[in-house]
Amino acid sequence: MKNDFFIYGIRPIQEAIEANQTIDKLFVQKGSNNDQIQQIIKQSHAKNLLVKFVPVEKLNRLTNHNHQGVCAFLSPVKFYSIESLLPTLLESKKIPLILVLDSITDVRNFGAIVRTAECTKVDAIVIPAERTAALNEDAVKTSAGALFNIPICKEKNLVDVVDLLKQSGLKIFSASEKAKQTVYESDFTSPMALIMGSEEDGISKKLLDRSDAIIKLPIYGKTQSLNVSVACGVILYESVRQREN
Repeated sequence: MKNDFFIYGIRPIQEAIEANQTIDKLFVQKGSNNDQIQQIIKQSHAKNLLVKFVPVEKLNRLTNHNHQGVCAFLSPVKFYSIESLLPTLLESKKIPLILVLDSITDVRNFGAIVRTAECTKVDAIVIPAERTAALNEDAVKTSAGALFNIPICKEKNLVDVVDLLKQSGLKIFSASEKAKQTVYESDFTSPMALIMGSEEDGISKKLLDRSDAIIKLPIYGKTQSLNVSVACGVILYESVRQREN
């Protein structure tokens, strides 16, 4: 596998962690008792990195070189912590707007959403540590470089994030075609977070249960739903319209 953001082997990954390289995905051979790999796991947990334990066959598919039981994908994008960003946003004069993406795994949809979010003054995008699109060269290209211009917060638990946002005074909107309230009946002029879910699974029930409002775009044709990046763009621009007025 030829990829400038793919590394393998114990020492290269130790060096990447120690140099604070942004690691998108870290794969460790399941059941390994290697002392150096155990040290990598400890270092990863200390830096709040997600470790995925996988069979050796998975690692062998990633590379035919000697991976020594550990492989990683580096991200060209720096990750932020929403907990660290929030105080600054709340103290600023602008009205915070956070976008939460629940399990959007398609790179093209993800990149298109990021591009629109950056154009509509979204303050930060929150994604889960698992079940999300890879933040790689394709994502950067699809976003037209917007990934470098908006904070991306990769968090282990989106439920905890939403709870934090609610406690901080943000109103939580979740987009679902099953909602009764339309976007045009919603008030986006206060501090808010918008949750968008994947086209396959939608937004998880735990996040829906924590939402202050579940909203939808009206659909007049025979097609039952919109592409998630298109729907997200329409909602974000409605927030722009309301805030500018």
